[in-house]
Amino acid sequence: MAHIQRPLIIQSHVIRLCCPRTARRTSSTLFARGNHHQKLNTKTVTENDISHLASLPLHPLTLADLVKHGRPPLTTQQLLTSANFTLSILPARLAHRIQSLRNLPFIVVSNPHVSKIHSNYMHSLSTLLPWAEQEIKTLEEEIKFTEVMADLVQTHANTISILARGFLEARKYITPKDVTRFLDEHLRARIGTRLIAEQHLSLHFSSQPHCEFMQEQDDNPGYIGVIDTRLTPARIVEHCANVVGEICELKYGVRPTIIINGEPEYEFAHIPVHLEYIITELLKNAFRATVESGMEREPIEVTIAPLPELSSEDTSTRDPEDVRNKKIDNEDQGNADVASQCFTGNNTTTSPATGSNILPLKHSTPGVTIRIRDRGGGISPENYGHIWDYSFTTFNDAQASSTLSGNTHSASGMDALNAFSGAGGDGANSLAGLGYGLPLGRAYAEYFGGGIAVQSLWGWGTDVYLSLRGVGRVENVEVQREEARKRQR
Repeated sequence: MAHIQRPLIIQSHVIRLCCPRTARRTSSTLFARGNHHQKLNTKTVTENDISHLASLPLHPLTLADLVKHGRPPLTTQQLLTSANFTLSILPARLAHRIQSLRNLPFIVVSNPHVSKIHSNYMHSLSTLLPWAEQEIKTLEEEIKFTEVMADLVQTHANTISILARGFLEARKYITPKDVTRFLDEHLRARIGTRLIAEQHLSLHFSSQPHCEFMQEQDDNPGYIGVIDTRLTPARIVEHCANVVGEICELKYGVRPTIIINGEPEYEFAHIPVHLEYIITELLKNAFRATVESGMEREPIEVTIAPLPELSSEDTSTRDPEDVRNKKIDNEDQGNADVASQCFTGNNTTTSPATGSNILPLKHSTPGVTIRIRDRGGGISPENYGHIWDYSFTTFNDAQASSTLSGNTHSASGMDALNAFSGAGGDGANSLAGLGYGLPLGRAYAEYFGGGIAVQSLWGWGTDVYLSLRGVGRVENVEVQREEARKRQR
């Protein structure tokens, strides 16, 4: 097989995400075979394109979707199947985001930061349209398509911080409630869009003939793309506790201790990056509340418990409020454009696309519950009702701008710590940010049928319960896929 030049635009941050083991190696030149970025082929996006794609039924993403192509290294045909699956899903999702942004009040969309996000989505759709009506049939085409996916991931890397600044500047023209509804829908949809692109990038790099790190992949056989099928939550907790502890010690000169109990050796299949984000946000809340209430000698207790396997009777009799634990639909994943309707004068709610209510996995999918218990004094009654809000409006412009001028992780939100400690934030000099941490963490948890519940005893402390459903028994998924392949033959 003739050598095919590797994509030029794929950057180090994409490589670190897609191939965890390669993060310890050098840098942006790993896959660069030239001195400049290769220009992507684009097509002008018309209003008809947006209207047509936005009218298509959406595919609610499941973890099973992400592992169905097989365990790396993929064969050429499996890699092409992954690319075509990715291509079949993304254009409609991008069109829905464009349409949702346009349904905001005109003066809000005119804000340069919100307008930039709209332009980013238009750019990504323009790079996908040349591929939209064709099938990827060769490895050369797959490599070019992977360039498009890398560009998409890079283009939307700072969406959260840019939107935060835009809505902060436009807050006179849109209510906090409407902003929260819009962001909740938009950021949930963003999770799926990025994950689809990142999964294909990861499968691409870990498969022949593309991957130059097969030995490192062999050292980490649990990964299927961005999913770790042998994820140990206790290790994630330990890592995040060390990171948050260093920040806490730098800020306050002290850090609480962590006790991990329950079943710390438990493993399940999930996305490490998602769990790391959620745990980091929850531990920041617990650390800050504990220290600022003067209870730093009281350890923060983290209990890890496998979720029980559900019988069909359990799923049929469960309380409707717990519906997120048993099915995934377009509305759950931010694809029903519910939030945008509040700006159109339409008080009715459209139902999700036909056939969108699907079981994410079999009812016996193993998962985990993680309880984080602190003695930080609890959440005050006046703050308790707002812990899920994107609470950037609690800052003045100078404080918010100071926070937003920092790195993207800070801008993605630490202000949820304010609600838990009852303290005010001081911008970049605080563990606090703009209030995106807790609601976005819940969005990550709920995306695949999990959730976050908070129980507070005011004057005592807070218990936070994180539940996550796993990908299921991956071996069974692979057996089913092989049987289907044999039947096709």
